[in-house]
Amino acid sequence: MPGLHLSRKGPFPRKRLLFSMKTRINLAFLKSLFSRARGRPFGAWQIELTTRCPLRCRMCIRSGNPSWHHADMDIERFRALAPYFRNVESAVLEGWGETLLYPHLVEAVRIVKEAGTAAGFVTSGWGLDAHRSAELVEAGLDFMGFSVAGATPAMHDAVRINSSLDAVLAAVEEVRRAKTDRKALTPSLHFVFLMVRDNCADSVPLIDLAGENGIDTVLLINLVHVADAWQDRQRMFVCSGEADESVLVEANARAVELGVKLRRASLSACDIAVCEENPLRNLCISVNGEVTPCVFLCPPVPSPFKRIYCGTEVFVPRVSFGNIFEEPFEAIWNDPRYVAFRDVFSQREKSFREMYSALMSDSNRFAALRRHAPPPPPEPCRTCHKMLGV
Repeated sequence: MPGLHLSRKGPFPRKRLLFSMKTRINLAFLKSLFSRARGRPFGAWQIELTTRCPLRCRMCIRSGNPSWHHADMDIERFRALAPYFRNVESAVLEGWGETLLYPHLVEAVRIVKEAGTAAGFVTSGWGLDAHRSAELVEAGLDFMGFSVAGATPAMHDAVRINSSLDAVLAAVEEVRRAKTDRKALTPSLHFVFLMVRDNCADSVPLIDLAGENGIDTVLLINLVHVADAWQDRQRMFVCSGEADESVLVEANARAVELGVKLRRASLSACDIAVCEENPLRNLCISVNGEVTPCVFLCPPVPSPFKRIYCGTEVFVPRVSFGNIFEEPFEAIWNDPRYVAFRDVFSQREKSFREMYSALMSDSNRFAALRRHAPPPPPEPCRTCHKMLGV
């Protein structure tokens, strides 16, 4: 966007180190999480094209928040975002709905690609046929994740209500065929497996299922937004102590054996400087244009909305720092409230770096931890499981 001026509190390309601190005192609890490669100012913009979804997944936020706002983003509004994409590395075209229901999806992908920005989304594969697959491949879609909840139809279909594992695999095959017919290298395809206690044993045979269906990457993720009692009982991670990760170790061994890339979430809580959503470089735009640090802070339900955090029910106000369809993005990004929100995470990063340095040189580790204790996360993030590093 010509003339864009972003506050230096924001996401400028520079090396950034994050450190993870286990709840017990151990030098191993501090480690670098990532180093940033030089690139565009923003890493990812998650853009919610629709909030409509035909599924009734048992782990969905709708289970605990029944008043749902159903809407699609007007394609002309989406087109108005085009000047910003040149400053964004990737556009994740999904929110709380099923992206494939969006009638202008192919056009949206083309708009993103015109800026040289990567485009992709995660889907249930709902209604994805040969024609739609061909359109998406030809539009230049870069990545596509398929949500699965089991390695067998019985397990998947029981957790992801109204979804069929056979239909998901058929959709995968349609995209693979479209790529082959056009000698296209993209989109890359991966499985996203949300772990709950009922399906966790399937994480091992899931690796085989991926290999059999031409999927070379599998993501094992946690149920982060817990909205009802069933979900709280079913979450795999623990808020204190060490979780049993033996099934994930087994899945990893199988992935190595088959040459499948496996990325998995931790099941044990730890203190982290900045959550995986990284609001210093990333943001989310709701179906109505609300700019929010992440998708978990602005679901399409009335405010405040319900969360169950480590077994305790809390109500959290929706977070929006402005509407990108009503005011310039620069004004939103530099809004003092948004700057203050990001400043907390910047200070946490600084504190974690200083703490790591002190632990390397100070014989009194407890004193070092107290001296460089980071500030708490912003209020809305304090009851989000993402801040536990899971």
